[in-house]
Formats: sequence, structure tokens, C-alpha cells
Amino acid sequence: MSDRELYCDTCEGVVLFEAPPCVDGHGADCPELVCTGCGAAVLIATFAFRAPRLNHRRGAARPPHRRAA
Repeated sequence: MSDRELYCDTCEGVVLFEAPPCVDGHGADCPELVCTGCGAAVLIATFAFRAPRLNHRRGAARPPHRRAA
């Protein structure tokens, strides 16, 4: 099991969290953690975002230039 100190909303303080035995095969990197003080469970999730694609077309239509009146 891996241990981490995190803030627990229920305990209202920094408490030791541990990862229970993981049935999904994550091992020590399991995103599920349990507070050792009160038993509250948290899920540590990370998200990967793809970079937006830029429009590289040549001669793409541009809005007409306006002159200040």
C-alpha cells in the first residue's frame, strides 16, 4: 500500500491517506485513496488534453479590413 498526506474535508485537516489493495491492477499508482482517520474515500484523477489543431490552410478567408470613420 502507498501512503500520502492529503487534506481531508471530513477530518478538516491534513491526514494520512492510503491506497487499498487495487483490483484494477494499478498497484502503488492506484487513484483510489482512503483517509486513515475517518475512512472517507477520494479519487485522484488526471486528465490529458490534446493540443488544439490550428488552421494552417493557405489563403483562408479573412474578414475584410475596415477603416476608421
